[in-house]
Amino acid sequence: MLETRLLTFLTVAKIKNYTKSAQILNLTQPAVSQHIKYLEEYYGVKLIKKTGRNVDLTKEGEEFLKYVKEIEFKEREILRKFKNKSILEGTYNIGATLTIGGYVLPKILGEYKEEHPNIEIILAVNNTKEILKKLLREEIDLGLVEGPFDKNKFKYKKLKEDELVLAFSPKHEFSKKEYAKLEDVLSGKLILREEGSGTRKYFENTLINEGYNIENFNIYMEIGSIDAIKAIVEENLGYTIISKAAIERELKMGAIKTLPIKNKKMSFVNFYREFNFVYLPNKMNDYISNFIEFCSNSSAREF
Repeated sequence: MLETRLLTFLTVAKIKNYTKSAQILNLTQPAVSQHIKYLEEYYGVKLIKKTGRNVDLTKEGEEFLKYVKEIEFKEREILRKFKNKSILEGTYNIGATLTIGGYVLPKILGEYKEEHPNIEIILAVNNTKEILKKLLREEIDLGLVEGPFDKNKFKYKKLKEDELVLAFSPKHEFSKKEYAKLEDVLSGKLILREEGSGTRKYFENTLINEGYNIENFNIYMEIGSIDAIKAIVEENLGYTIISKAAIERELKMGAIKTLPIKNKKMSFVNFYREFNFVYLPNKMNDYISNFIEFCSNSSAREF
């Protein structure tokens, strides 16, 4: 609980009136004045100045207010952390698709474990199709998927937006261009994930929206491992459509490059999709609710 004198200062700083502040705090007006006086004497600065019937903060008071708000925020965080520790415990199973499980979740899970030492999380990584199957069989408590799913069958909540990009080696001829034509991408050495992959399904749906027949769609290679795809692309043995989150390190190193893609009408093709939490109806519990909230807040900080 915030120290009484600091709470009095916060209230006066907000209300800017001793009488009204005293009523809110259930104190006498002399008691409020005494609290402020104590703080001013302790820190050796004037925190409050009179402005007619009301009061206002001095320059030092404004600065002091920032510190008090920080203390209040940290206190709330500690309280939330300790409450979660005492309430949540047990072992839970989470399923995540390859992009999320390999490149988004690890750091978040590390932070979550620090705040919730009583919880053990077992992570299963697979493609969207398999994660949804595990969820229906109740082999996992919660799924995180990047591909389309039946929104009538599952409850869901968005984690973040993800961008798919055309990724290729700096040695590839694409590196000399400002953009790539979709027809050129489809007619060359395009490497894609396997059937059942969320990335693969989203890309195919985009092609259908662009008027292409995916039945006549030729793929140079189908590979289930994202790391294997990246290694092949770096060696200039082909190029791929991949989540930007999965190649951040390679982009910083210059080992892989990207380009926007234009369609037949010379408009840029939109390759944004969603990462979603998915769970069964009537299966929401304290753990799922807490984990989703934690990941969403962490996602806002990191992405």
